[in-house]
Amino acid sequence: MTKAPDLPRKQWMAILAKAAPLRLLQVMPDLPPHALLRAPEIGAVMVQGRAGGTGEAFNLGEMTVTRASVRLECGTVGHAWVQGRDKGHALRAALVDALMQTDAADAVRAQVIAPLSAEAQDAARRRAETAAATKVDFFTMVRGENA
Repeated sequence: MTKAPDLPRKQWMAILAKAAPLRLLQVMPDLPPHALLRAPEIGAVMVQGRAGGTGEAFNLGEMTVTRASVRLECGTVGHAWVQGRDKGHALRAALVDALMQTDAADAVRAQVIAPLSAEAQDAARRRAETAAATKVDFFTMVRGENA
């Protein structure tokens, strides 16, 4: 009962992981029947950085994450890793991941993924506008004695 999604899994997983936990709860208040393969658990991952974005990798520090894995009644498995300690967020994200791999994908995309994606894009646009408002353009005037 698998459906090929038009949105790559990597993208919907990122949308779910970055969504505010309360907002995900609002767009998905009811949980479908499922079995826990890995109950939501809290842990830490090492975050790496690169000097200048391209230099040698270095360990920046640890970040708290919560992960979960579920199986729907149809057998489809979903996974999630989210920043922070919200077990409900990880569980809902894993359920959406599983649902997006089934025939319910279109409904889930419309009910959950599309609103979260639109809100994330709007927030990014607002941040870009705020940053653009603080941009300073420097210029050099040519003085006569340098000509």
